[in-house]
Amino acid sequence: MRISRSTAGTAFVGGAMILTLTALAYPSMLGVQNTAAGQDRIIANTQFGPLTEADRDFVVKVRAAGLWEHPLGLLVMQRGGSPAMKEAGEHLVVGHGRLDAACRRIAPELGITLPNQASPQQQQFVATVEGAQGQEFDSTATTIMRVTHGQIFSTIAKIRANTRNTLVRQLADQANSTVLDHITILEKTGLVNHEQVNLQQTSPPKMPEEMTTPPPPQPGSPVLTLNIPKELEDLRTEAPNAIQPSPSAG
Repeated sequence: MRISRSTAGTAFVGGAMILTLTALAYPSMLGVQNTAAGQDRIIANTQFGPLTEADRDFVVKVRAAGLWEHPLGLLVMQRGGSPAMKEAGEHLVVGHGRLDAACRRIAPELGITLPNQASPQQQQFVATVEGAQGQEFDSTATTIMRVTHGQIFSTIAKIRANTRNTLVRQLADQANSTVLDHITILEKTGLVNHEQVNLQQTSPPKMPEEMTTPPPPQPGSPVLTLNIPKELEDLRTEAPNAIQPSPSAG
């Protein structure tokens, strides 16, 4: 069933360690909705610290985000109607390429299985943008990306504040910086309607679980790599520095 553009616009990631479980299954919810209760339950003890359900869900969420935002970034680089839009696409591609490399590095250390496809909901985001033309393409892409980045921002903060796993903490630091960079670069396009975005961030529609969960990878299939174009390898995508007070202030 195809979701309308307006609906999609309102919807919106070890050999040396000791694991208490030999494999960690997908969480029940991996979309933008709130995760189920019991997220503080420890599912593995590793040399990097205890791993909770919330920690595992977070790593998978970061991976899943890249699986749709990286190709969307490539699309925006090609079809964006302004230099600011194309720049936003570049930051999406590079930022999520680097986050994905981090997820692929730490997942084996923590015994986490990563998806190779985004959730149906996330795939619909890309299809909705792809079906738009001209100014509608720019505004639709910007709105969807700004809403979803705003929604994950609070999740990152909670993980960073609560996790006792050093690898998950490092990923949260990187994700926080990357998402803030993406929010900033999207706002530079001048297409963000903050009132609309705030409403959509805080009141996402309820969606069935099968729409928000990435499908598991096929057994034995290689882990998909989100490549960064060679010409963008040196692009800086860390969060902008905080505004410094004026020397005359005080």
